[in-house]
Amino acid sequence: MFLWKTGFLGMTGFLRKTGARNLALAALVGLLQAAIALPAAALPFDYEIAMQPAASPVMTQIEDFHRLLFWIILAVCLFVLALLVWIVIRYRAGANPVPSKVHHNTILEVVWTIIPVIILVIIAVPSFRLLYFEADIPKPDVTIKAIGKQWYWSYEYPGAKGFTFDSLILSDADDAKEGKPRLLGVDNPIYVPVNKVIEIQTTGADVIHSWALPQMGVKMDAVPGRVNQTWFKATRTGVYYGQCSELCGAKHAFMPIEVHVVSDADYAAWLAQAREKFASLDPVSTRVAAK
Repeated sequence: MFLWKTGFLGMTGFLRKTGARNLALAALVGLLQAAIALPAAALPFDYEIAMQPAASPVMTQIEDFHRLLFWIILAVCLFVLALLVWIVIRYRAGANPVPSKVHHNTILEVVWTIIPVIILVIIAVPSFRLLYFEADIPKPDVTIKAIGKQWYWSYEYPGAKGFTFDSLILSDADDAKEGKPRLLGVDNPIYVPVNKVIEIQTTGADVIHSWALPQMGVKMDAVPGRVNQTWFKATRTGVYYGQCSELCGAKHAFMPIEVHVVSDADYAAWLAQAREKFASLDPVSTRVAAK
């Protein structure tokens, strides 16, 4: 599987280097690449058209809901297409030299009103279930405050021995040196334990930002003057990337998010090192987050 995946990544690189711009070929490569992507892949790939593999219960339910909508939309589109083709053939001018003057059909009008209502109810039930699942935050094992600033993130690990630190984007050279994807690597990533409920409290220090981590199904606005809350529970270890998803100024594209999901033992070791590395809670950041 790894060899297949590596081969297709090399193919996309070849297409890019040779200047190929064939949209159909790029789409085919994307479909094949998405089909063979490893479940543990924790970053986006060139020409990928599907969502990144889910790594949390929230994202798993989002994917399930997405698939349900896809099949409903496909069925509706095929039905409408078949209906249009039938009407074009059945009621063409050659087959109907004298057009019908029927202008009202009670049964038809009732049917085309009731069926869409039924479809919307079928969509609404899992939709509301998913919304409540995302909004109902379980008792957290770890709480992290994410403060959006122009243009980087500050993080606070509260508690008796709490600490805070800034997380800034790495240069292209540093990304290449550390083997991180361009524009997604940071100097100080955050660490969380696997299979634990992580509560994210977000706020903005200047303008509206948005803390988003696609594979965890998380996207929450960081609004100045208020604290929004969201959560995730990573089901496997790895490095996961996100970005600010709210247009926040000239360098909006340069405030990535890097999350390392590790074992309990590794998290405890990092926590001990971080308490020594980073100073105590910054009073300015604390006041901003508490507004």
